[in-house]
Amino acid sequence: MAENVTIARPYADAAFELARGAGALGPWSEALDRLAAVAADPSMKACFTDPNLSADQLNKLMLDVGGDLNAEQQNFVRVLVENERLQVLPEIRDLFVALKNEHEGVLEAEIASAFPLDDATLASLKADLEARFKAAINVSVTLAPELIGGVRIAVGDEVIDASVRGKLANMAAALKN
Repeated sequence: MAENVTIARPYADAAFELARGAGALGPWSEALDRLAAVAADPSMKACFTDPNLSADQLNKLMLDVGGDLNAEQQNFVRVLVENERLQVLPEIRDLFVALKNEHEGVLEAEIASAFPLDDATLASLKADLEARFKAAINVSVTLAPELIGGVRIAVGDEVIDASVRGKLANMAAALKN
């Protein structure tokens, strides 16, 4: 995985510079999302290593299934095909999003909740996080029943554990001391 990130970084940097220069960070992010989803598909992964497919055929295939791409994005795909780097498209997308968020002053928050969160609760939690971190926050929520109750929030390197499981672990540690 670390090797893929190392390979993907220069491509993500190049895509970010192209997108920023064109004032098209949003469209590039959407295009990379689509391309990464295509590249992650097992049948497409098989095509990447198929010796019967030429680079031109693979490029055409990616452009056909990748959705509406502008000329720069099509050229980007062509470069990835020529350098046999299509398999790292998910990492390119992740690095691009990180660069975009840093540029826009946006932080990513990963919220793990024991139960589904309704829209009002999620909006309140997001507002509280934005006030605490003094930045716009993009949230992604996953269900984690093992938390028993409450939430665990990760923003960058900081983790806020307000789960029942976390509180029980803290109480167990305190009792051992």
